[in-house]
Amino acid sequence: MNERFLQLSDVAEILNISASQTYALVRSGELPAIKIGGRGQWRVERTELEAYIQRAYEQTRAFVLANPLARHEPVPED
Repeated sequence: MNERFLQLSDVAEILNISASQTYALVRSGELPAIKIGGRGQWRVERTELEAYIQRAYEQTRAFVLANPLARHEPVPED
């Protein structure tokens, strides 16, 4: 069953980023989340994660269009 809310560790795994990067996305407001429980655990709604991913695709598309790769420019390794 797909759960409605994800832990930050789940989000980090889905996005293939570190837990600290995930926390920074949440704290900056870039990735909407809620803080629940007595210990204030963060949860990200699955629909918010999907919306964040779509925004990232749109921002990347706009960046690529505005900054085309020159023929002589080397492609960076990942």
